[in-house]
Amino acid sequence: MANQGVNDPINTGRRRFLTATTAVVGAVGAGFVAVPFIKSWNPSARAKLAGAPVTADITGLAEGQRLILEWRGQPIWIVKRSKAILDALPTLDGHLRDPKSENKDQQPEYVFKASPELRSLKPDISVLVGLCTHLGCSPEMKAEIRPEPFDPEWKGGYFCPCHKSRFDMAGRVFQGVPAPINLLVPPHHYENDNTIVIGVDPAKGA
Repeated sequence: MANQGVNDPINTGRRRFLTATTAVVGAVGAGFVAVPFIKSWNPSARAKLAGAPVTADITGLAEGQRLILEWRGQPIWIVKRSKAILDALPTLDGHLRDPKSENKDQQPEYVFKASPELRSLKPDISVLVGLCTHLGCSPEMKAEIRPEPFDPEWKGGYFCPCHKSRFDMAGRVFQGVPAPINLLVPPHHYENDNTIVIGVDPAKGA
């Protein structure tokens, strides 16, 4: 798994959990409600397998909420991070295996250049492939800053219950867990402030 890149195909086993995930919105803890409705346009199943892009309107995405899409048989998580989460991220560097995203296969080069620590084109919007980089399980999102059984100083992030891997809200992997690298960031760009396209790099000069 350590050599997996953001454009590598996903094997059949990883697709088993993807039932009905397209355009599903998950609330992330008490006090959050589901996004009322987030419009998305998805290509046919055959087009998805061929890598066709997926477009979504994120106008209604509120802080602490997640939109789940499917691209190339992979779940794509789009999360709007709060200011508290963004403030907490720099405090975690000493606990992380690759806080500066130095493994370039983990994200497109333009995402790395935009912010190797936030790992996003927009500070508040995180876009990640929702598969643990250990064995391809689906981590749980624990976005609230509060003590958790697996970490009494939890600052929000993702926890894989299968083998206990942990990632922060930028998808950066913690030290001492089975996952070898950060969560992957897929190719993507913004058509405008509220429209995101998964699977297509930004135009040159954009």
